Amino acid sequence: MTAAYAGIPLDRPRLMAIVNVTPDSFSDGGERLDPAQAIEDGLRFVSEGADIVDVGGESTRPGSQPTSPDEELRRILPVVEGLARQKALVSIDTRRASVARAALDAGARIVNDVSALRDDEAMLPLVAGRDADVVLMHRRGLPENTFAGPAYANVVEDVRRFLLERAAACEAGGVKRERIALDPGIGFGKSVTQELELITATGRLGDAGYPVLIGCSRKSFIGRLTGLEKPADRDPASVWLAVEAVRRGAAIVRVHNVVATRQALAVWSAMK
Repeated sequence: MTAAYAGIPLDRPRLMAIVNVTPDSFSDGGERLDPAQAIEDGLRFVSEGADIVDVGGESTRPGSQPTSPDEELRRILPVVEGLARQKALVSIDTRRASVARAALDAGARIVNDVSALRDDEAMLPLVAGRDADVVLMHRRGLPENTFAGPAYANVVEDVRRFLLERAAACEAGGVKRERIALDPGIGFGKSVTQELELITATGRLGDAGYPVLIGCSRKSFIGRLTGLEKPADRDPASVWLAVEAVRRGAAIVRVHNVVATRQALAVWSAMK
């Protein structure tokens, strides 16, 4: 596996903290509409042990409706600027090149694109030209219909093949190999069984040497497994899944609850 990503050594599991500045994200929508609150939360996550702060201005939950580029920019820019000013390592969660460009100008280092740089043809040359780090995610369908689509022949191999094809396309387009991380897209166009298969197969997804990022925190499949309707009530299961993903090879886990995940990983590491 790549020895480092976005300037961070991958000698231990890394945490990406979620800071959504949207009114409609599935877990924390509406909590951070004030940029000052979002910046405060992001810096708190860093103090709690987050290595990366992932800022998103458009909900990508299943059934969500697109946000205009201007509105997405209005939401994210002051937050990215404020966090970068305090030396936080910032990731911008967007599928639009115009938003990614502005975020990189404001100090972001990573582009986290749920479309794997497919939705906007300007995204790949932007990432390559800026020498930015990137997360390529597998997604079946658009956010408004992300549960739609044909069945997978083999979900692990199909997702792996897609991600490696996108990584190869990025490298051919000028993105350095060490800048690329892969995300199988838990919660995007998969059944509960398929999502569990992908987490179990994290090692297979990363066997080509790219770091694997797993984001399953508070997602709806946990609710379906546990019967818990409120996303925040799903933290215990989310933490367990984060540790299990790391145990199976994930380099980075994307989380809402930094403190609990960091503690669980510390205990797991001590027991290895």
